[in-house]
Parts: sequence; structure tokens; C-alpha cells
Amino acid sequence: MDHFLYKNGALFAEDVAIADIAATVGTPFYVYSTATLLRHFTLFDEALAGMDHLVCYAMKAASNQAILKTLANAGAGMDVVSGGEYLRAKAAGVPGERIVFSGVGKTADEIRLALTGGIRQFNVESEPEMEVLNRVAGEVGVMAPITIRVNPDVDAKTHAKIATGKSENKFGIPIARAREVYALAASLENLEVIGIDVHIGSQLTDLAPFELAYQKVAELTEMLRSEGHNICRLDLGGGLGIPYARSNEAPPLPIDYGKLIERTVGHLGCEIEIEPGRLIAGNAGCMVSEVIYVKSGEGRDFLILDGAMNDLIRPAMYEAHHDIVPVIEPAPGAEQTPYDIVGPVCESGDTFAKQRLMPPLAAGDLVAFRSAGAYGAVMSSEYNTRPLIPEVLVHGDQYAVIRPRPTFDEIINRDTIPEWL
Repeated sequence: MDHFLYKNGALFAEDVAIADIAATVGTPFYVYSTATLLRHFTLFDEALAGMDHLVCYAMKAASNQAILKTLANAGAGMDVVSGGEYLRAKAAGVPGERIVFSGVGKTADEIRLALTGGIRQFNVESEPEMEVLNRVAGEVGVMAPITIRVNPDVDAKTHAKIATGKSENKFGIPIARAREVYALAASLENLEVIGIDVHIGSQLTDLAPFELAYQKVAELTEMLRSEGHNICRLDLGGGLGIPYARSNEAPPLPIDYGKLIERTVGHLGCEIEIEPGRLIAGNAGCMVSEVIYVKSGEGRDFLILDGAMNDLIRPAMYEAHHDIVPVIEPAPGAEQTPYDIVGPVCESGDTFAKQRLMPPLAAGDLVAFRSAGAYGAVMSSEYNTRPLIPEVLVHGDQYAVIRPRPTFDEIINRDTIPEWL
């Protein structure tokens, strides 16, 4: 469910007309719904009710500080994967004890930053990282709380580029080597082993891979405890998918995911962490774009938009589907025509959809890309010297620009020309 609905023939974000935002902000832009963000966070929080838990939002999905503060005010922790994300979370007012640091390539500087600024835990991915973490913690004079990410060799049955739990993926340590790696961690004097971490991928639409992975984690927990390790926290990752196409069958609900967690690991008495990102932010955002031209080609017609692959790269990168709808509601039974929907970037990959059925549209009409709140704005670039597009947050009948569009002068003046030129 989201809060982007037609009212009186026009698309609204909560109680704000999309066309009104476009008239003020210009296109293209991203728009997010506060009500949707909070609803989806609450669904996860309630799904774990009865278990000691923390829902840590995976902020790589959408990391604007206004989004982070909205969720943090509701009680969310944050899952970060870089020093920049750590600083962004702190700037949004998230305390260090609610920040989890994940990622396979943490540098010594990033580790020092988190140790001095406060951190809930590091999710350690390798022995070399563990040794660097131990050294830096000793230099700082603190104990570093860690979980170790295990790779359970479970096929998440998702897109190859977002699968993370198979043996050939770069993430974590093989679960078969967990005993020796935990023994190493216990021998390092500046590390405090507190738990286990696992994350098998993103955009999962079936609970079966989660169940298999969590069963393996439960078995590992009991084995490690029998060897004297204090396993009191389980970080179960994220990955629950969303329905990008309204015609598709809906993925599992957070409540069912919560029941699965309770069934597989609830008996262990561990604090549970989960790290949802896409399901919280995905349907909470749309990208709005304007039709520049309607072009007739050889055997096909094109809708050429002012939004491009640098603004929303998911279709080019993942062959991802986004429902694309007119901002003015079509008349019932309106005839639909197949279009290739493309942007203005000089790449054939700058194609959002091929032969997508759309109602009649003309230059100047607005369209909205649904389910664009996750991995949209955060993955955008200034390719072709196209400015990063604005982000707008709606709250009831109010809205605010939470990232303005930079001017061309601001973009160009970031360059420095050497004296010899």
C-alpha cells in the first residue's frame, strides 16, 4: 500500500497534488510520502512485537536526512555501509547505539570514525577486516562490538546483481568456517563478539530462502554457544521484496516474515535485528517526469521524457520494471497505445520501458514512476551534466524540498582547471 492515489482525476501524494509540486519545483523530481514510510516501518516493528528487537533501516535504499529523521523519530535504527552514511545518520540525529555498520570493505579510517563516534556493532565480513578492527580499537582504547557475517550458501532466487548469500558471492565468511573464525575473534583482545549476522539478498518474493538461512543460523548459534561464545544478538539482514508491477502477486507480508523469524530463531532468546530498506522506502516514493516529445519511429512510437537513466538507473542496470502512470487520470476505457518510454541521454540503455501500453499522452503531460523510492535518488548521477533532480517530502497537505536541484554554475564550478591551462 502507498499514499499515491488519484483524487478528482489527478494524482496526489497524500493530500498534495503532484501537478502542484511540478509547477513549483520543475521536473523531473522525486517525491516521498511520510505516511507510507511510517506505515511500512511500523509493519516491521509490529511484526517483531514480543521479541527483543530493533528495526535498522538500510539507508542505502534512500538516504536523504529528512527520510532518516522521519524514521529515527519513529524508533528506527540505521544500517550503514560507509563512513559517509554513518556521518549522514549522525547528522540526522541518530545516536551511535542505534547504528549498525555493515559492508565488505570498511577502511581503517571508517572504523575509527565509528568507534570514536559511537556504534551499536560492526558486522564483520572477513578475517583481515577483523584484524584491522582489532588494531584500530586498540589504538582508540575501546572494545569493538561485533557480529560475524556468515554466508549460508542459500540461493535467494533474486536478480544476480542483488543476491548476496551464495557461496560465490563476495559477502561474509562460509558458514562451514564459522567455528574457526569465531575462535579467532575470541582471541583478539579488543573485540567483543556479541552475535551472528546474515543477509542473503534483496527483492526476495518468497520466504523459503529466509527460512533455510535462519535455520542454519539457529544451528550455528547453538554450536557457538556450546563452545563458549556469547551469542546474544542475531542480525538477520533485510531483503523482503515489493510488488513493482501492480499486476504481480504481492510478496510476503512483514507479519508473515515476523512469524518466520519467531519460528526459526525465537527460541534462542537473542535480540533480533532486521535491516529492511526497499520495503520501507520503495513504494513511498515516485519519480515525476514530463513528456518532451512524442516521436513516431519505424514500427514503434516513443515517449521521450525529461527524466533519464542518470535520474533512475534501475531499468538500465537491473532490467527493472516500474509502473508508469499519467498524473492526470485517464478516462475510463481510454484507448492504450504501446510506446517505448525513453529519456534524452545519448545511450540506447536510456530506456525505461519497451512497448508499454499507455493512454494518449502529449508533450507537456506529466507521468509518475511508481515504486521509485528505493535505489532511485541515491543511485543517480550527473551524467551528461544533468543536475541531480530535487527530492520532495510530503506530510499530509504540506510538502518541502529536501534536496534542491543544483544550478549549472554550481555543477561546473566544482571543477578546478590547473594553472598550466
